Amino acid sequence: MEGKVSLYEIVKIVKKRALLIIVCLLLIVGITGAISYFFITPQYDANAQILINHKAVQDQQLSTQDIQTNLQLINTYTAIIKSPVILSIVIDNLNLNTTPDLLMEKIAMSNDQNSQVLNISVEDTSQKRAVSIANKTAEVFQEQITELMNVDNVTILSPAKEKKNKNPIIPNIPLNLAIATFLGLIIGVSISLLIEFFDTTVKTERDVQDIMNFPLLGLISPISTKSIIKKDIQ
Repeated sequence: MEGKVSLYEIVKIVKKRALLIIVCLLLIVGITGAISYFFITPQYDANAQILINHKAVQDQQLSTQDIQTNLQLINTYTAIIKSPVILSIVIDNLNLNTTPDLLMEKIAMSNDQNSQVLNISVEDTSQKRAVSIANKTAEVFQEQITELMNVDNVTILSPAKEKKNKNPIIPNIPLNLAIATFLGLIIGVSISLLIEFFDTTVKTERDVQDIMNFPLLGLISPISTKSIIKKDIQ
């Protein structure tokens, strides 16, 4: 097949190779589903929120400068939470079989812009353990920060909670299957087009005309075997 291919011809190829496309689709979706269900270890997340602030002295309101200073210290607080000073205590209290460095990789810190609220996010293969780590990290930080820095008001706004029938964040099976379906269709159609493009056999009068580069003068209609037998009998 040479030259430009029209949309109509592509549709014909897709219909012709529909079985091949379906096989590619089912194969890729099946492999993706098997990997997602049996080979990827599920990961669950848990989130706790803490508010870090200085108490007003003698019932005075905090100034804008005080609030700005607290915001600038957010990065410092984040580093302290993920430091061995805090995580070693968390490991001891929960009897975790890990090290501060490995535990630090499971913890992510974030905060909204111009916010003194810190989000502690923990990922683990066990939802219950992820919840325990998030809450214990917030509690230990609340206890230790008064000794490490001049911060006397840390409030746990929202402790992590274990939820029933919670889906893991990894793998995202519906998303994986949707992507696999799209890729399966693309690969199936691509293979079908490649087969047609590299097929050099002559099938139609147009193929003959393209190969010989001569105008088509006429066609010989196919003669059925029944017509030949009937003619011989007569």
